[in-house]
Amino acid sequence: MLLRILGSAAGGGFPQWNCACPNCDGVRRRKLQAKPRLQTQVAVSGDGLRWFLLGASPDLHQQIESSTQLQPSSGTRRSPVAGVVLASADLDHVLGLLLLRELHQFQVWATDAVIQVVRDENSMSGMLNRVEHQVRWNSIRSGEEFQLHSVDGEDSGISCRVVALSSRCPPYAKRPAQSAEVVVGLVLTTAQGKRLGFFPQLPTLTTELTGLFASLDLLLLDGTFWSEDELIRLQGSGQSAREMGHIPVGGEEGTLRQLSRVTRPHRMYIHINNTNPMLNEAGEEYKSVRQMGWELAEDGWRMKL
Repeated sequence: MLLRILGSAAGGGFPQWNCACPNCDGVRRRKLQAKPRLQTQVAVSGDGLRWFLLGASPDLHQQIESSTQLQPSSGTRRSPVAGVVLASADLDHVLGLLLLRELHQFQVWATDAVIQVVRDENSMSGMLNRVEHQVRWNSIRSGEEFQLHSVDGEDSGISCRVVALSSRCPPYAKRPAQSAEVVVGLVLTTAQGKRLGFFPQLPTLTTELTGLFASLDLLLLDGTFWSEDELIRLQGSGQSAREMGHIPVGGEEGTLRQLSRVTRPHRMYIHINNTNPMLNEAGEEYKSVRQMGWELAEDGWRMKL
């Protein structure tokens, strides 16, 4: 399986367009030892010809134009993008779907709860089905495995399994979905048995999840916030990390400490918020992450799994 990280920041990117926090101001003025990042987007392929997206970032157009393997090689209304797997209905995870509306046929896999929010209750999503079979929506369920394949039936050699995480709906949802499968993690497996875990949002950490993470070959994990009160301290008000559906990285109850005994997989934090101090590669938080054997996902990073 070929893997490309096209974006690694949380919603808004880094720097965020309307933010002058120390991180954003520092990276703009080139006074902070940190790398700019687009919003989180991962692409995988079994053959280097057909690519499947994990989510659909609002930055998708720019990300495709920055990656020759994702660009069309001939004709019109054609693209190497064969499908999208949705892990939530959050805007920074689904807005890119509307950028794929130009009558190119592709697959979308999502749970019933996410399909309800994104397609059934959102009139703009009608742009994705202006003609028959423009986008084929496939319902997926927690614990069940499915194959990633193109519209014409070409198998990628990659299977995917959904791990239910939360019933938390995004604020724009018209009505809450009565399901624990609104936010999910994805486990992708190659024909050779190599496994990738994609968990850009982690609201809780259970013993079962810890065991799963230890069995993977590569883990891309929620690195949104460093501390529980990160936004509250910067803004003077707002929600805590857990209230927004994210376990912080740092602190006694953070994932860095809770997963300290998980050493087998290649471990990377992704979906990193612009306020997170670990973005500063000269800071103590970044050093702590590296000392514990973790990396920060970076735009343009590639791997063959």
